[in-house]
Amino acid sequence: MRHRKKLNHLGRTSSHRKAMLANMASSLILHKRITTTVAKAKALRVYVEPLITKSKTDSTHSRRMVFSYLKNKYAVSELFREVSPKIAERPGGYTRILKTSTRLGDSAEMCIIELVDYNENMLSVQKETKTASKRSRRGRGKKSPSGSEATPAAGQVKEKAEKEVKTEEIPEKAAEKKEDSPVSETIKESAEEVKEEKPAAEKTEKEQATEKKVEESAEEVKEEKPVADKKEEEKPSDENDDPSDAKKSE
Repeated sequence: MRHRKKLNHLGRTSSHRKAMLANMASSLILHKRITTTVAKAKALRVYVEPLITKSKTDSTHSRRMVFSYLKNKYAVSELFREVSPKIAERPGGYTRILKTSTRLGDSAEMCIIELVDYNENMLSVQKETKTASKRSRRGRGKKSPSGSEATPAAGQVKEKAEKEVKTEEIPEKAAEKKEDSPVSETIKESAEEVKEEKPAAEKTEKEQATEKKVEESAEEVKEEKPVADKKEEEKPSDENDDPSDAKKSE
């Protein structure tokens, strides 16, 4: 029964337990990740995190205090040179325990204990989840106490202005591309030729219509002329015949 006993002795004497935790702490600092049982990992977490907090102040006193626990000068130099600048902004919780499986011999629960700031995969996943936060497209202004909606924020106004500028630039670029392309030039030339040909066709149709009218009027005039000629020929014949000639004939 371990009621109200905060310290886990791990089935070892005090000296054995201290030496084991010192070795595990130094190997964790040097390798940034170790595999052990869950009970040892929990005891190690309580042992090593205060030492990491002391490494934030790089002084002779703090180095000596950490060395009295670790008994390894290489681990102390690694802690103060490499680890402490990386965890300077973190206010605790420097380690993480990840349970893996059970050990074959005695079915003890195994886990991985690691320094949080050295797991690049999990850090990248956290950054992606932060950047993938959803935002509403329409900025709805908060209603004032009087009932009218408040004016939109300056950031929303800037975004709208940038969108409008982009929408204005896109058609101009498209027009420039169309003008520069040789295919567009050939299309324009063919369109101009068609435009030039259309009035010519219209003119020919109008001319044909006028020519038909002129021909019809000319034919009507031709048909009327012989009748008038006959009348004119008949009139002078009647007038030129003298009564004397008629008498002579009689």
